[in-house]
Amino acid sequence: MRAVLTWRDKVEQSIYDLAFKPDGTQLILAAGNRLLVYDTSDGTLLQPLKGHKDTVYCVAYAKDGLWSPEQKSVSKHKSSSKITCCSWTNDGQYLALGMFNGIISIRNKNGEEKVKIERPGGSLSPIWSICWNPSREEHNDILAVADWGQKLSFYQLSGKQIGKDRSLDFDPCCISYFSKGEYILLGGSDKQVSLFTKDGVQLGTVGEHNSWVWTCKAKPDSNYVVVGCQDGTISFYQLIFSTVHGLYKDRYAYRDNMTDVIVQHLITEQKVRIKCKELVKKIAIYKNRLAVQLPEKIVIYELYSDDSSDMHYRVKEKIVRKFECNLLVVCANHIILCQEKRLQCLSFSGVKEREWQMESLIRYIKVIGGPPGREGLLVGLKNGQILKIFVDNLFAIVLLKQATAVRCLDMSASRNKLAVVDENDMCLVYDIHTKELLFQEPNANSVAWNTQCEDMLCFSGGGYLNIKASTFPVHQQKLQGFVVGYNGSKIFCLHVFSMSAVEVPQSAPMYQYLDRKMFREAYQIACLGVTDTDWRELAMEALEGLEFETAKKAFTRVQDFRYLQLISSIEERKKRGETNNDLFLADVFSYQGKFHEAAKLYKRSGHESLALDMYTDLRMFEYAKDFLGSGDPKETRMLITKQADWARNINEPKAAVEMYISAGEHSKAIEISGDHGWVDTLIDIARKLDKAEREPLLMCAHYFKKLDNPGYAAETYLKIGDLKSLVQLHVETQRWDEAFALGEKYPEFKDDIYVPYAQWLAENDRFEEAQKAFHKAGRQGEAVRVLEQLTHNAVVESRFNDAAYYYWMLSMQCLDIAQEDFSQKDVMLGKFHHFQHLAELYHGYHAIHRYTEEPFSFHLPETLFNISRFLLHSLTKDTPLGISKVNTLFTLAKQSKALGAYKLARHAYDKLQGLQIPTRFQKSIELGSLTIRSKPFHDSEELVPLCYRCSTNNPLLNNLGNVCINCRQPFVFSASSYEVLHLVEFYLEEGITDEEAVSLIDLEPRHKRENKWQEIRSNDSQTLRLDETVDPMGDDDPFTAKLSFEQGGSEFVPVVVNRSVLRSMSRRDVLIKRWPPPLQWQYFRSLLPDASITMCPSCFQMFHSEDYELLVLQHTCCPYCRRRIDDSSP
Repeated sequence: MRAVLTWRDKVEQSIYDLAFKPDGTQLILAAGNRLLVYDTSDGTLLQPLKGHKDTVYCVAYAKDGLWSPEQKSVSKHKSSSKITCCSWTNDGQYLALGMFNGIISIRNKNGEEKVKIERPGGSLSPIWSICWNPSREEHNDILAVADWGQKLSFYQLSGKQIGKDRSLDFDPCCISYFSKGEYILLGGSDKQVSLFTKDGVQLGTVGEHNSWVWTCKAKPDSNYVVVGCQDGTISFYQLIFSTVHGLYKDRYAYRDNMTDVIVQHLITEQKVRIKCKELVKKIAIYKNRLAVQLPEKIVIYELYSDDSSDMHYRVKEKIVRKFECNLLVVCANHIILCQEKRLQCLSFSGVKEREWQMESLIRYIKVIGGPPGREGLLVGLKNGQILKIFVDNLFAIVLLKQATAVRCLDMSASRNKLAVVDENDMCLVYDIHTKELLFQEPNANSVAWNTQCEDMLCFSGGGYLNIKASTFPVHQQKLQGFVVGYNGSKIFCLHVFSMSAVEVPQSAPMYQYLDRKMFREAYQIACLGVTDTDWRELAMEALEGLEFETAKKAFTRVQDFRYLQLISSIEERKKRGETNNDLFLADVFSYQGKFHEAAKLYKRSGHESLALDMYTDLRMFEYAKDFLGSGDPKETRMLITKQADWARNINEPKAAVEMYISAGEHSKAIEISGDHGWVDTLIDIARKLDKAEREPLLMCAHYFKKLDNPGYAAETYLKIGDLKSLVQLHVETQRWDEAFALGEKYPEFKDDIYVPYAQWLAENDRFEEAQKAFHKAGRQGEAVRVLEQLTHNAVVESRFNDAAYYYWMLSMQCLDIAQEDFSQKDVMLGKFHHFQHLAELYHGYHAIHRYTEEPFSFHLPETLFNISRFLLHSLTKDTPLGISKVNTLFTLAKQSKALGAYKLARHAYDKLQGLQIPTRFQKSIELGSLTIRSKPFHDSEELVPLCYRCSTNNPLLNNLGNVCINCRQPFVFSASSYEVLHLVEFYLEEGITDEEAVSLIDLEPRHKRENKWQEIRSNDSQTLRLDETVDPMGDDDPFTAKLSFEQGGSEFVPVVVNRSVLRSMSRRDVLIKRWPPPLQWQYFRSLLPDASITMCPSCFQMFHSEDYELLVLQHTCCPYCRRRIDDSSP
């Protein structure tokens, strides 16, 4: 570092303070009672400012205003001692005050003292100057303190001291930071300004003066410093920091912040910082060694490992001596000091081993490698001499001597050539052995040989980079800076203070070698770094030159497997003894697209067939005909086929079809005709083909089907006798009549016809027909699965009436399976009962769902009341999918309240409280829960259900379900109003068959009765009707005697009748559910003959006759099983 005086001025008064304008263009000085404004560029006094009556001790430029925005007036605070200096932190939150009694007080912006620092000297060490570090990169605020105890100290905002006090040899009067905080200026009684690092390491002095320095500041964002003295002198200096660095191959070491060394790996861009904590004067690097000269010693570092990418250094040796030298070089075991004409070789312990005295000043020195302890040095002198010195030899070897002074030197990798840059900016290249000047180039300031290629060097100068290969012309490109290294395709360039690795394509020298057919040398250049296009050009040139080894390497680099296969095949042929280079070159030309040249070479080498194949593959048929032999039909047919392929590819399908037919390639002709929908062409081809040509005919049939011409497809299948495909055709086109006719004629295709037919029926909602078709095809299980899926869909879509119907159909289907397949009997009967139960539940829930979802009710309150009770008693275990307990209880609560069943309504509302209630019911349920409490706590007796077996009144809420609480007799409900019907089920005594029982019941009873019953039988119903009033039934009825049995236990005891009881019954009083096997028939006795009951003969559901007749009139079918009234089947 050196200081250069830019301008100086002197005034009559002392300069106590100064300040720069924030942009650095102006300087303001406090001189006596005046302020002087200077132009910093040339020292011109712009204007003096007057107005102060007394001496001005302090000046400053405002950055963000004069007053604090939070305060309307300036607050004042008392201090225990005289304040000599102050400084604000960067964020303006804290103020540090330096006092005459040696105390530093740190206060917040409200004036409250937060930290108090007492210096050891107390009042004997007044704090004369303080300053906060302005750097934004520091994590903590750092305060620099200079006191008249001749100490420099650093503190954190917390008051903790950083490091130890730095002793000064003078009384400091001023301290200031550079704008980025990297350096400190300190002036005082020693009449000079000292430059320190931010850590307090002294770097040097900035000018010497005749009086005390009262103030010194650095110009913002620059290396300019201004100094103000007691005698009125103003001095403006420029600080010049020289570059201290060293380079070896891809490692570059340089000085940073004057006290640190940064080692940069130029390839990987890794960096490592070594903190020396003293001024770094010289740096040298070689292999794994790094030497750093400090003011009082030289430190030698070494790498931790031999890894080429290792960046960790440790101290190997220290030579604690002060050295004066111009250049420093380090070797494996020595350091070399250069001082003007003298070279000294020292061991790492500091012992001088050798010394060389040169004839002239040493201008350049470089280590060129060698064994440890025997390294060679390349030395260039001012008188033009170039020497080689070995560190273990006292005698220097003169390599050559030229007339001009040496500026830069480098030796080629093989040490056969020497490149010199002289003081006339001329680059000269010599042969070391013959001393011959090989060539010279102008405009050079530095030169470097490529470490990976003997014949390549680069030199810089005049803003250009010059690359020279062998004796070829120079290739230029723009580049700022100095070339200091050349490794492969990377050129290391030093520009100002930064080193960078520039990637330089080696295309130009490679093409220079290619022009001279020097393929191997071109390949070596390409390995240093060229583009993929250059690699491909090299590969092609080498291939045409039949330099297969180089071509193979180049094609491998660009991963061109096609050409690699060609080279491999040529090498195999050469191993087999082929030596015809014309044939090899013809193959190369054909691969490159030079077809006519290839054809000429094929013909010249006697291989016309290869030319024919080439032109045929290229669809160049006119050229191919020139190479046809004696008119061989096989070759001609092959040529026509390939021509047809070409016509197809160029989108001329008509021509291609004609060529394929003429060449006998029917399959390809059929494919093209089918893809284009040419049915007429397909018909002609199919009818002309022999039935033995099965594959082309099948293709024709496939396209006929695809083009919606099933008639022609059927004709084709019949021609080849493919009946299975014909059946599939009828099925796919849904031509069921033709399919059934084939099935009758050929029973083996029965499954192939009826199974798809049944699936088609099911998809079209024709379920009964689908079941019959599945049954006919022997696929009962599939019929059940189809219905199960449809049932599930009906439930999910809330079509509960349809769900009940489907479940009833499923139950009957299971009953059919149980009847036909004995092995599945138990499973299917279980499913039958389960599906019957679900059908009843969904049939009833349909009314509940409509009541809760639709705005108007279609059912009487009594019906909704009965249905909701029926569902509640049936849902004792799991609730089926889709059925909502909330809807059921809500309906029950509403209708119970309306009909006077207040106790039951309370129970329903209480149950609802424990369920998740939809928002739309919330208000209604809450209101109902409140209003029901105002009603009596009992149910209307009119609603209480009666057991017709034991005449017991059952509660509305029955824990046992839909059975009597006394005799356990199951209730029989109407399928429309869900009232309890006056029917009692009875069972036949063992030994009585269904046929016998029916015959006994059909007999007229022995006793005469006055009433006259009229039995009306029809295909869709069985009805008992009372024609006139009768007396009550006598007490001598045997069936009534059976009912009077007292039910005492918890088990249900059924009513069992013998032949005499059956004989006493009237046919008009008995209803029979005639279930098909394997189920037993069920018998029911009406206890109120005057109330007519109708039973559907299909689903065996019971109804009040009036309700049934009304529903049948509305729906023209049974409301439960949907059996139509005009259907005569049971």
